[in-house]
Amino acid sequence: MNILLISTSDLHGGAAIAAFRLMNALQAKGMNVNMLVRDKRSSNGNVIEVGNKTINEWNFLWERGKIFMTNRFSRKNLFDISIANTGVSVTELPEFKHADIIHLHWINQGMLSLKELENIFASGKKVVWTMHDMWPFTGICHHAGNCTNYQQTCGLCPYLVDASPHDLSRKVFKQKQAVYSSGYITFVACSNWLKDLAKKSPLTTAHRVISIPNPIDTQHYCPKDKISTRKKLQLPLDKKIVLFAAVKTSDKRKGMDYLSEASRLMKQHTDNVLFLIAGNNGKEIETRLALPAQSMGFVAPENMPDIYNAADVFVTPSLQENLPNTIMEAMACGTPCVGFRIGGIPEMIDHLKTGYLAEYKNADDLAKGLFWTLFEADTETLSANAREKTLNTYAQEKIAEQYKKVYDQQQ
Repeated sequence: MNILLISTSDLHGGAAIAAFRLMNALQAKGMNVNMLVRDKRSSNGNVIEVGNKTINEWNFLWERGKIFMTNRFSRKNLFDISIANTGVSVTELPEFKHADIIHLHWINQGMLSLKELENIFASGKKVVWTMHDMWPFTGICHHAGNCTNYQQTCGLCPYLVDASPHDLSRKVFKQKQAVYSSGYITFVACSNWLKDLAKKSPLTTAHRVISIPNPIDTQHYCPKDKISTRKKLQLPLDKKIVLFAAVKTSDKRKGMDYLSEASRLMKQHTDNVLFLIAGNNGKEIETRLALPAQSMGFVAPENMPDIYNAADVFVTPSLQENLPNTIMEAMACGTPCVGFRIGGIPEMIDHLKTGYLAEYKNADDLAKGLFWTLFEADTETLSANAREKTLNTYAQEKIAEQYKKVYDQQQ
């Protein structure tokens, strides 16, 4: 069976990393898998970069430029929506022609246009589309928030300055309806939360919608001796360590305002805590926390298991999430997690069993969860439960097997 994954990138961003991990998992099952991307970051020979630098930059800028102009030259929400008006051509490539299954992932920002999606669906190839956010079943947004207009045909989009019943979101939604009707798609949500939302959209009505989580290599992400890893990283042995990690830690959607307030509340009860920050712009975060903090900067994926193992708890105060790779990685290393009850997070963190689920946008409860995990809970039990949950639910061999069944059943 020849599988072709299509993704904007192979390693840049959570969706890309999830797709890359799936490629490795499927290959371990003996399947022939290639991946097409416009932004290649790995040295993997099965990842093929399409287009060229000039074309790819033009496609990216043309889409953003049209959104910018449509929204009265406002930068607000510029990267919260996509219209897929341009992209690269893939259907004439030999990798596409030889594939039995076309498996789409996150394909925005100049990777695939709606026109090329139509060509893919009309090709007669079996198509699977893993949804890493809401864009495949909304008009233009990646996260609809409290808006439910996608459950009809969009319009009155809260991301648009000139929102109206027949605005850009409605126009693109109608285009998607026509494009999707040219073939049959198996939509795969990474969480049951996303699956339930997807089923409410008219865009998925004539297609199949299921849920399969992202995979993780549980041999790479695994428990290690905490004292040894801290010595290796030159971290204090006498402090409780709270880890926060993100590609861009200063992104408002990552919830730093709430983590900052939670640190202030925690300081009223203890000063024996160090916040460890992994990701770009970490230095900006250090000064906003009331307790001591240390930025590790960008940490390469191969080094992240040490970071997770050095921590006593991983915190994700994100305000928008589907199925965060970071929670999965931390739990695989036996590190309990604390996060808001939002998106797919409640499917990952079992409250008071593998960590703590805080009420959404409640800094007081976030602080309570961190304090409980650090000073009151049975640490060994939490750690063992977190590791067991990952092995049973997210281990790459289990996820690859689930996808193999989907490929075999696909019309």
